[in-house]
Amino acid sequence: MTAAVLFQWMLASLPEIIVITGACILLILGQLVREEQLLFWASVAVVLIAALATLMLAGEVRPAYSGMFVADRFAVFFKFVFYLATVLTFLLSRKYADIEGIGSSEYYVMLLFALSGMMIMASSTDLLSIYVGLELMVLCTYVLTGFLRHERRSNEAALKYVILGAVSTGIFLYGVSLVYGLTGTTQLDAMTAAVSGDPLDPGLLLAVVFIVAGLVFKVGAVPFHMWVPDVYEGAPTTVTAFMSVGPKAAGFAVILRVFLNPLVAASDVWIIVAVIAVVTAALGSFVALVQDNFKRLLAYSSIAHAGFATFGVVAGGADGVASVMLYLLIYAFMNLGIFGAVIMMRSGDFSGEVIEDYAGFAKSHPGLALLMLIYLFSLAGIPPTAGFFAKFYVLTALVERGFVFLAVVAVLLSAVAAYFYIRIVMVIYMREPERAFEPALTPFVRATLACTAAGTIGIGLFPEWFLRLAQQSVFGG
Repeated sequence: MTAAVLFQWMLASLPEIIVITGACILLILGQLVREEQLLFWASVAVVLIAALATLMLAGEVRPAYSGMFVADRFAVFFKFVFYLATVLTFLLSRKYADIEGIGSSEYYVMLLFALSGMMIMASSTDLLSIYVGLELMVLCTYVLTGFLRHERRSNEAALKYVILGAVSTGIFLYGVSLVYGLTGTTQLDAMTAAVSGDPLDPGLLLAVVFIVAGLVFKVGAVPFHMWVPDVYEGAPTTVTAFMSVGPKAAGFAVILRVFLNPLVAASDVWIIVAVIAVVTAALGSFVALVQDNFKRLLAYSSIAHAGFATFGVVAGGADGVASVMLYLLIYAFMNLGIFGAVIMMRSGDFSGEVIEDYAGFAKSHPGLALLMLIYLFSLAGIPPTAGFFAKFYVLTALVERGFVFLAVVAVLLSAVAAYFYIRIVMVIYMREPERAFEPALTPFVRATLACTAAGTIGIGLFPEWFLRLAQQSVFGG
């Protein structure tokens, strides 16, 4: 290996190096400096510097590490979704961490390490490098889930997440081992070339099924969804907000690279994926109807949205991939926005986790109620919000590829899901206030709400520009 090759490899992975190095420095600095504000701003700075480096490298495709890693437009798109989720989580955490007593340097460091894992996943073109990024991400989210050490539900959620996560990781690795045994490689591009016979070989199909099972767990799709409600409810709300966007987007980034590999595309696993999409969207939508806890409702909402995004994976092709990418970008804005609304309600002994807590909110805080209305309408897919166009482009991709029946099913399930969002709107606008309280509106929370509202409205007004951006980012554009 020459110095020039090593330099090119390091240049391609410069954003990841910046985040990991910054996290290590902050881990040491946190033991020497107890100034929370300094650690907060340093964490934000690390993400912004990584984002600048990513932008500088966005002009060309840069393969690295002997074909295990690539810096292309596809990875750049997802990395900016990760940066958005991480920075907004930092902003939401500034006051919330003090209220919950989790204000420590380790909290920000864990978020940065989780971010680095997601970045590696987005750029990985080898099943082993995918596994490295996957484990780096999930190990940090295990810790973050149980950060409320003195709360039983947080400990229980972390334990369930660890156990089920370990099982899914084992399933994924077993699939990887089968692929390597049958093809002699773990690189996504080389997998197809290594198979000279029928790609529907039973052993290879079994390997693909195991890999699919391991990946759909990470996005909370049925039948590997059982961890989502308990973990979302038990984790600190800021961590729940982060997990609902960042790791989910990272999971779909890997799914798009793996599922749309010609070897996988030629197998019958697509029938399984279509079934997963339908059942996931259906279960998330119907079970959410009977939820009274806001975080638990948003957990089932997350499952439903995972199912809807999976419809775009089923559609496949450039349009299907672009629709999923746009969907995840829009979902980041609207979901972080609604979680920001939940976090601002955390004040004193008031948690804002029960839907009834928002009764009459429009009468006492009309401006904040309007923001919640925008987020909820967007999650429901009501025009002209961004959420409508997220679903519209997925449906368009399905119809263009001939999956008309799936598109009809998706529309019907979307109508079911709209009910529980509108139910919250009714509580906010049609009920009388049951108690007086003041939301914890810090400047950082205001900035987060303003950013997410601008993204939700802005993409809704100019959807074609963002769709073109996603289309240009499909596997390097």
